[in-house]
Amino acid sequence: MGQRHGRDDSRTPICGRDLVPRRYPAGMTEEAVPADPTLPQLLASGVARSVSATPAVIDGREAVRVELLESISRDGVPDVDYVDMPTFLELALEFEDGTISVDVRAQLNGYWPEGARGFAGLAFRIQPDVAAFESVYLRPTNGRHAGAPSPRDRRAIQYFAYPGWRFELLRTTYPDVYETGADIDLDRWTTLRLEVDADRLDAYVDDVLTLAVDPTLLPPRRGRIGLFVDIGTVAWFSNLQVSHAVT
Repeated sequence: MGQRHGRDDSRTPICGRDLVPRRYPAGMTEEAVPADPTLPQLLASGVARSVSATPAVIDGREAVRVELLESISRDGVPDVDYVDMPTFLELALEFEDGTISVDVRAQLNGYWPEGARGFAGLAFRIQPDVAAFESVYLRPTNGRHAGAPSPRDRRAIQYFAYPGWRFELLRTTYPDVYETGADIDLDRWTTLRLEVDADRLDAYVDDVLTLAVDPTLLPPRRGRIGLFVDIGTVAWFSNLQVSHAVT
């Protein structure tokens, strides 16, 4: 478990693999309920925030392909246009508490070769005009299956809260608390599942509880869900399932 690194309320953010599975709040079951409509159908009503998003079929799966706009990948400025910024396909699904699960497959696209890690994951509780949101994303090249060197092998999954708590500040202030290792790699399907209950978040990678955040760094409030990517990444998302969502 991670060490105690609380805010003023002295609660404990924790992370790691040796965690006790959470208890579900009243009315939530362990199995997420498929979102209705389907992910490819949601694409039509989605809002692309600094990304391109197109329907695709990969490995026989219906999917959505998401990538930063080429203009941003080529000419964008770090910490202004990318690096834990609002770069996602925002879906017309309102969500506060519940479960979000998606299969994601990421590749590198050749941009920012010195820093690209295959960043892909989920944004949630996205506020109007993207004034704030939370996110959990994967760094597949840092995965243990990728043979990443230390300390990158401890940085394969990341939580952040926009705008005030992006990864660099979290890593400096609370090392090894909001990121940890995971058994992932590039160019393979990985199931990312988030279970959110007020100010507690559990993130599962292929059904393994991998990262827990308690408390989260923004107040719980309803917002939209997004398919998140960052610089140097093209990602495919499939099999989205959401419980406690409002379309």
